[in-house]
Amino acid sequence: MTAYDPNNPFAKILRGEFPCVKVYENDHVLAFLDIMPRVPGHTLVIPKAPARNLLDITEEDYLHVGRAVRTISRAAKTAFAADGITVQQFNEHAGGQMVFHLHVHIMPRHNGDSLLPPASRKEDPKVLEDNAAKLIAALKG
Repeated sequence: MTAYDPNNPFAKILRGEFPCVKVYENDHVLAFLDIMPRVPGHTLVIPKAPARNLLDITEEDYLHVGRAVRTISRAAKTAFAADGITVQQFNEHAGGQMVFHLHVHIMPRHNGDSLLPPASRKEDPKVLEDNAAKLIAALKG
């Protein structure tokens, strides 16, 4: 297996070298909005532990990610009045992974909607901030 690269974009977000629109954080995970969302509220959950993907993360660290994904998914369903939630996670190039720090996509969905293609457009920062506020409020409620 390829070694973890500490210079990947998500590691830089964790170190504060790259900005993000944070919606949730604890001692083990960070969650932030995708800057190229496929739907409004598209959120990424990453472990703070250095893990390339599901294949090399420790079980304990993965459980923290899973708990956060559940918490944020429930809040996203409320915040965006969603009919459902899509959760995706990719491993290695052949599995569709593009950034090699474990991350889980949470996407609020509505009946009949379609996902935008991955990385198809960068969202307006004001829209991201508004969506973050909705999600943060739902997480507190």
